[in-house]
Amino acid sequence: MKTINTDIAVNRLADRMSHIAPFEVMEIQTAARELERQGHDVIHMEIGEPDFTTPQPIIDAGIKALSEQSMSYTSALGIAPLRDAISAFYQTKYGVTVDASRIIITAGSSAALLLTMGVLLSAGDKVLMADPGYPCNRHFVRAMGGVPNMIVSGSKDGYQLTAMQIGAHWDERSVAALVATPSNPTGTLVTPSELQAIHSAVSARGGSLIVDEIYQGLTYGVAPSTALNCGTDAAKNLFVINSFSKYFQMTGWRLGWLVVPPAYVREVEKLAQNLFISPSTPAQYAALAAFLPETLAILEERRLEFEARRNFLISALRELGFIVAVEPQGAFYVYADCSNLTDDSFELCRQILQEARVAITPGKDFGANQPERYIRFAYTNNIARLQAAIGRMAIVLDHRRDRV
Repeated sequence: MKTINTDIAVNRLADRMSHIAPFEVMEIQTAARELERQGHDVIHMEIGEPDFTTPQPIIDAGIKALSEQSMSYTSALGIAPLRDAISAFYQTKYGVTVDASRIIITAGSSAALLLTMGVLLSAGDKVLMADPGYPCNRHFVRAMGGVPNMIVSGSKDGYQLTAMQIGAHWDERSVAALVATPSNPTGTLVTPSELQAIHSAVSARGGSLIVDEIYQGLTYGVAPSTALNCGTDAAKNLFVINSFSKYFQMTGWRLGWLVVPPAYVREVEKLAQNLFISPSTPAQYAALAAFLPETLAILEERRLEFEARRNFLISALRELGFIVAVEPQGAFYVYADCSNLTDDSFELCRQILQEARVAITPGKDFGANQPERYIRFAYTNNIARLQAAIGRMAIVLDHRRDRV
């Protein structure tokens, strides 16, 4: 019998893997969970997951569907009632008409992003995106053979890609640009006027604009909006990513959606059939209750709670010595500059986890734009827990100052 050299098999990796780094926030969560296993109380501010449970009407709809509906595969595009419900939600909430035929239900927004990159990218094609940004976005580009073109974006631009930057960085291999509003990790927004300018800049160069709206609905001091109402022509040519995870608080249900230009529907469907077969059937039926008035009332109460947490945390972090150059207007993150406290955010995050039992995420997860000076704080805890976290961190920071 021929002996297989398993070492060679294990080490035969695709070239793309050299560009795909570990998801640091998950590494931090693993270390935090180990501390909890040892009996320590850890305050989690590292993971971008709402601490609220899924609203009860959604849970009830899911339970009912399990007893009344067939749990077989659905269409790769998703069930028609849910696509219709999303279309109606765009009309009633945002005043924009989005034909249900353009709406594709996906296995979370991650699947939506992967499908978008799959239909747009050939090997070596580039996608422009802001640095800092959500790390998986650049990895989705790599997974489909593309090249992420990370554009340094600073506080003066809200850490967002601009139309001017697109004009300066677009080249012959560029095929798309991706913006996220509200953004992870910064919680900042792209204004409607800038979004229109970005769309014009991309379209003029024959490219596609991808808009990540997975935190849509979680905005503070400004009404939520969608890129789909930034102009008729723009709306028809956009790829818009959304999710039931964040605003609707269905993270573990793994369900999202994708709005695509009409010409791409069939192409996305073919790819979805092969990659995923279909989205989760029980999750789709449960999500039909996401748009009920009673569910939306629950979500509005929780949005107000997020806003109160944001207001507390920004002030408290500044008192500790962090710099919050741009106050976030969306999502549930504060991207804080820690350069007054350390020249190594990763080391500081490790120390705070080990000594204060507070889990936070260093900037290295979010790109190469001065990651050593930034930390992302997720305010996915109630204010009492946030107060406790601030108190614990204050002790560690005071000790650091005493040693200097």
